[in-house]
Amino acid sequence: MADKALIVVDLQNDFCPGGALAVEGGDEIVPLVNHLISSHDHVVLTQDWHPADHSSFASQHEGGAPFETIDVAYGPQTLWPDHCVQGTDGAAFHAEMDWTRAELVIRKGFRREIDSYSAFFENDHSTPTGLTGYLKDRGIGEVVLCGLATDFCVGFSALDAVASGFRTSVVMPACRAIDLDGSLDVMTARMRDAGVHLL
Repeated sequence: MADKALIVVDLQNDFCPGGALAVEGGDEIVPLVNHLISSHDHVVLTQDWHPADHSSFASQHEGGAPFETIDVAYGPQTLWPDHCVQGTDGAAFHAEMDWTRAELVIRKGFRREIDSYSAFFENDHSTPTGLTGYLKDRGIGEVVLCGLATDFCVGFSALDAVASGFRTSVVMPACRAIDLDGSLDVMTARMRDAGVHLL
């Protein structure tokens, strides 16, 4: 469909087994993601792209531990292991993903002081990535999401897509979750309540 875009979220080495912030089974989705890419006319990729001293890294907080939550200016922030550092192999797309048909790559998380889960907004929920304008300028009214991780970057992207006026669905078998203290169930409910179609 000419007015529908596939958004593949953060299918990068550091989120796959062996990576710095590996999502269990993250590499298992690659064949299905490739099928989705081949069956959509418009494809957008997101790429986590952090400076080495990003404020979301536990290593940047004395006494901070990975997966601990702290309060920052824009609200709660999970501290992560160093991951997807700009220019590293960990930040690269999974080698088996057929990404060459992508029309746009949205890099996110490159501002040191703010994390970015969503493809549409930074974690302050007000700094745009530019994706909304790009899609609307292209006449796209519907988005389909897949990738890593369901309960963070995919989920927040889906919520922001709905809030930005797009018909939104998530292909759940083409996603994997971190599931931090029940975060998958929480995000699944939030997406469903917001009107995201969970396929």
